[in-house]
Amino acid sequence: MKILIICTGNSCRSQMAHGFLKSFDPDLEVYSAGIKPESVVNPFAIKVMNESFIDISHHIPHQVDEYVNEDFDFLLTVCDNAKAKCPVFEGNIRNRIHTGFEDPADAKGSDQEITSVYRKIRDEIKNEMFKFYKHITNI
Repeated sequence: MKILIICTGNSCRSQMAHGFLKSFDPDLEVYSAGIKPESVVNPFAIKVMNESFIDISHHIPHQVDEYVNEDFDFLLTVCDNAKAKCPVFEGNIRNRIHTGFEDPADAKGSDQEITSVYRKIRDEIKNEMFKFYKHITNI
């Protein structure tokens, strides 16, 4: 099963979703990309995913245009901006699903306060990705 997850910067939400899906099933073919990708995965996202024993530190943000000619079983958008600005895909997209999450990169405050926001979004993403995984595997 081939899945593409898109958000704006491909540094937080899509990377966390990518990490969770691969942790549920290493055989899934999961890709993530951004409309305007950042240069690196957000360190807070890496930190909170490590707390869940998932290492996304080796992930690299990608530009969504890299994938527009490929076929996917599922295209998941995890933010409203990505849904609104999603490019036209030349490849076959069998299913499109949108589940918007607050952008943790907008969090302000101390490291502890910011980390708390990332944990909240991480947990929301984990729950939604598990529901999605159960749905596509009929568990």
